[in-house]
Amino acid sequence: MRILLDTHIFLWFISGDSQLSAEVREAIRNPNNDIYLSAVSVWEAIVKYQLGKLPLPKHPAIYLPEQRVLHQISSLDLDEKSVAQLAILPPLHRDPFDRMLICQALQNSLTIATVDPAIRAYEVSIL
Repeated sequence: MRILLDTHIFLWFISGDSQLSAEVREAIRNPNNDIYLSAVSVWEAIVKYQLGKLPLPKHPAIYLPEQRVLHQISSLDLDEKSVAQLAILPPLHRDPFDRMLICQALQNSLTIATVDPAIRAYEVSIL
């Protein structure tokens, strides 16, 4: 399975948060799965950190890439084809970061690991 982590899922995973289901935790740890963290999630986390809404042990520009590499999660760059998906994406979700993750999942045939019910409104594979 090819899995794109929603920002909160990545943060829960790296912090050992009990909100992360055992199913998702095991899917991330499964060496047969390809796990991705979008550059969009790093952007979102940095914005929230700067607004004082996301406490982290280090600056996110250092901490997030360190954790991604430590947990053998691949980086997913934002490309033009993914952005172009916005033109056909119905406006069911208002969060621009989540909308871009949906576009990336659609463009790259990825399953999104999320608990966000608004993402489930889209025709995208969800874990």
